[in-house]
Amino acid sequence: MTIRRATAADLPAITDIYNHYVEHDHATFDTRRFTATEREAWLQQFDEQRRVCLVDEHNGSIRGYACSGQFKAKRAYDTSVEVSVYLSPDCAGQGIGRSLYEILMPHLDTHGVHRAYAGIALPNAASIALHSRFEFRQIARLAEVGFKFGRYWDVVWMERNCAG
Repeated sequence: MTIRRATAADLPAITDIYNHYVEHDHATFDTRRFTATEREAWLQQFDEQRRVCLVDEHNGSIRGYACSGQFKAKRAYDTSVEVSVYLSPDCAGQGIGRSLYEILMPHLDTHGVHRAYAGIALPNAASIALHSRFEFRQIARLAEVGFKFGRYWDVVWMERNCAG
């Protein structure tokens, strides 16, 4: 297993992982598939400081990724990030998300991030447990905020104080 920064060469695998959740899960509220080309602008947001994207690679395959992306587009939010982790569906429950966050969270602590946020569509006990393990705490619950697969979903927001 190797955890490293994502590159443009990883974009097809990252996009395939994400598209699984677009089509089969409420973990994202995107409702249409993306092409790797459409996701190029998304990948370009990562600056290797506060905003990073890490991948877990094993035997040449990307098994998952974790990112700290822009929280909001306004300059005053620059020291806050939104984190997310997505795993290949056949890799869930193997500790890959934890391993990615074990690299990502210390990086945030040393690169000027003040707060990290995670928006988690419910139910998602595994994601709540993962974020809690890394000192995220629930700060808000938005009732029926997203509509996907013919129903409404609640979202919980979790926050982590970082050293920055």
